[in-house]
Amino acid sequence: MKMAVIADIHGNKDALQAVLTDIHRRGIETIYNLGDSLYGPLYPIETYDLLVESKVKSIMGNCDRMLLENAQNATVRYVQNLLGNMHRQWITNLPAVIETDDVYFCHGTPSSDETYMLENIGANGATLKKTEEIMEYVQDIKQEIICCAHTHIPRVVYLPNNKIIINPGSVGLSAYEEELPIYHKMESGSPFANYTIVSKEQKHWLIEQVLIGYDRQGVINKSKENGRLDWTCALETGRM
Repeated sequence: MKMAVIADIHGNKDALQAVLTDIHRRGIETIYNLGDSLYGPLYPIETYDLLVESKVKSIMGNCDRMLLENAQNATVRYVQNLLGNMHRQWITNLPAVIETDDVYFCHGTPSSDETYMLENIGANGATLKKTEEIMEYVQDIKQEIICCAHTHIPRVVYLPNNKIIINPGSVGLSAYEEELPIYHKMESGSPFANYTIVSKEQKHWLIEQVLIGYDRQGVINKSKENGRLDWTCALETGRM
């Protein structure tokens, strides 16, 4: 068994294409996407086309959900103006979670698409939550592997009950800033596209965090064209 786990594409078609090319080069046929696929001042329609063409199994993230709401947000309006009925129906039909025999996929936590499963946000920025707090989120999950996203920061956390939580990081946006619950930055520190390969040999899990370089100039130019210099900085440097 071998699968690729991607997340937080945010309309970055060029990063997604680079990741899909690498996945196909490795002969991996099963791809799971943890959400936040189209939201961003970039290329939502082209991103949708790539996901559908590659038969990626996707779930809904908080930013996907926002595209179906009347949010007063310039980026939401930008994407909504590009979406057709087919795209809206695709978003509407996205499940909140996907479960297989061995792996549980969610965007934030099993019960919230807006909660960070692994990080606390405080005066010192993002820090890893205590083991006991993380275990509360997944105590009812039967699967050994739990994949989450939302923070854009790649992580693998092992729990005392032998469960493993994986955040594959972000395909398309390697840093961002957020006002809630308090102002904070999430920075991966590199502008590369991130994804994770998960496989099992006999009883042992093999987890490979992959970083892919790609030609970023097109999406950098698009973010500038749409007046989003914060995205420009993140796409250029992986920092805010």
